[in-house]
Amino acid sequence: MSSTFTALGVPDRLSEHLRLSGIAVPTPVQERTIPLALEGRDVIVQAQTGTGKTLAFLLPLLGGRYPRTGSVRALVLTPTRELAIQIASEAHKLAEVTGATVMSVYGGQDVIAQAHKLGTAPDLVIATPGRLLDHMRRGTIDLSQLSALVLDEADQMLHMGFLPEVEEVIRHTPDERQTMLFSATFPESVRVLSESYMRRTEDIRVQGRRITLDDILQLVVETTDRQRKDALLKRISRDRPYLAVIFCRTKIRAKKLAASLAAEGLNVDELHGDLTQAQREAVMVRFRAAQIRLLVATDVAARGLDVEGVTHVYNYDVPQDPESYIHRIGRTGRAGQRGTAVTFAAAKDEADVREIERAIGASLKRIAMPKEREDGGEPPVKREPAAGSGRSERPGQRWQGRSAAERSPVETLARKGTAYRQESGPSRRSGEREAASGKRSGPAGRDGGGVYRGGGAGRGPAKPAAGRKGDGGRGASPGLGRSRSDAPKPAGRGSRPRRPGGK
Repeated sequence: MSSTFTALGVPDRLSEHLRLSGIAVPTPVQERTIPLALEGRDVIVQAQTGTGKTLAFLLPLLGGRYPRTGSVRALVLTPTRELAIQIASEAHKLAEVTGATVMSVYGGQDVIAQAHKLGTAPDLVIATPGRLLDHMRRGTIDLSQLSALVLDEADQMLHMGFLPEVEEVIRHTPDERQTMLFSATFPESVRVLSESYMRRTEDIRVQGRRITLDDILQLVVETTDRQRKDALLKRISRDRPYLAVIFCRTKIRAKKLAASLAAEGLNVDELHGDLTQAQREAVMVRFRAAQIRLLVATDVAARGLDVEGVTHVYNYDVPQDPESYIHRIGRTGRAGQRGTAVTFAAAKDEADVREIERAIGASLKRIAMPKEREDGGEPPVKREPAAGSGRSERPGQRWQGRSAAERSPVETLARKGTAYRQESGPSRRSGEREAASGKRSGPAGRDGGGVYRGGGAGRGPAKPAAGRKGDGGRGASPGLGRSRSDAPKPAGRGSRPRRPGGK
């Protein structure tokens, strides 16, 4: 591997800028792509997100290879607005050094304002196919002098149905342009596209970061469609995520789930294609600032999502292909931090789960949810007579000498004094003591209590627990203040568990 970007042909001023930004050594995809791109060669690069491919094409585009002509010199096509914003952010940093002009063009913004800016003929345009075609038909952008075209995440663009738009854009560019195609996978549609519009290509394949259990704790919760939301709620209550992304397969499911979680008192918002760009950006600002802790998103909307501090990813719906799974769980476990990815799978999802396991080369740990009765409740606990006795044990006797793992879910409920959740946090009094002592919950000292709106550490939504008549509806607060360990903490002074149905 080359030791510096200068050795690859990157101008000194850009190499120094990268060094000062903490990027001193090129990644494998940058080492192999940049020299060919600087020579003007067409390249096909198969590389996953997180391999450094964005700089692999931005550095040649902004490195001074293409002379200014008074029109757009380079174009980057991306499948989503979020990815366009992310690439434009990196491009603007480099453009400050080179003096190049950069503009992003995507839906959700004022098309007239965009047209005025395009009239200045920016050097580099980063665009989504739909909005770019809109400007081409309006005559507000001229691609006749284009020197370089980049198709980023080509497989995703074609998967989303943008092939006609991509081909129309290409037909309005010069035949002698340079073309760079980047794709995580190489399906038949991408192969046909490259053979139709690229010349004497150089193929580059770079092994991406392998997702393993060493990087991210990956779990599968076996559930049913009927129990899926309850299973998610129980995991959130147990995990106490600092920031979490919950993936749904469709916009409709994302909206319904976000509304349902909000009704439970959770600090949640949504990210999907029905939001305007201003709404999306506002949601992301709040999520990055941890003003919201749970983000319900679709795959397309979260494409390119990069937020520091995401501790958990929940696959509410099983992704239909391994690449989507890898992209989803890659939102956590970054920058040397541990992450957790939980996938909720019904029996009908088993084939998809096995395909994911084959792709990542590992078996995912399975966690079984308690089976539900026909009336939707938990199964009853069969009471066995105590040894040497002809009668059933009293509840207190059943608990003696049994570990948390040996107790049934119903016994756990009774032991903790709550009929509201399977797993509960400490008593309100102990939670208040923790808050008063200044202890912080959650990973790396972060407060996980913010998952609930208006709740501190160890406090959940104000939902009374079922109890006997006359007890005032008291019960353990179902908050997020319990230890991350599966085993419940021993009861402290003044918090002796009550037996169900009596004092």
